[in-house]
Amino acid sequence: MPLFSTPTQFAALALVFVAGWLFGLASHPGGKKWKARYLAERDAHASVKKDGDVRAAAAEKRAVEAERENARLVKDVEAARVAAPVVERQPVVDTSRTGALSSARPGYARPAYNADGTKRGWFDFDQRR
Repeated sequence: MPLFSTPTQFAALALVFVAGWLFGLASHPGGKKWKARYLAERDAHASVKKDGDVRAAAAEKRAVEAERENARLVKDVEAARVAAPVVERQPVVDTSRTGALSSARPGYARPAYNADGTKRGWFDFDQRR
């Protein structure tokens, strides 16, 4: 059997819905508080969006400046390649066995090959040819 079956029951249901709607309107605070909250949220969102736009513009500006600097550096490097003088290297004398190194190179930059053409071993052990 259906819950509402007679016209009187449907009229009572409609009357309850209308009464609830009127009671809800009467007890509502008027909307001023919600409108103020909405406007504050809208302003906060606009300021964040504007701040994001400013940050994006600043990032774009930095990227353009970096690309310009990169192009300038590439140009300088290419100019240096063209104008670089040819330097003749002098042979390095290996004095590692005596504990003293030549003044031209520090101790951590010894050549891979000895002056006589033999290859150095691991930590100067097991001399290989």
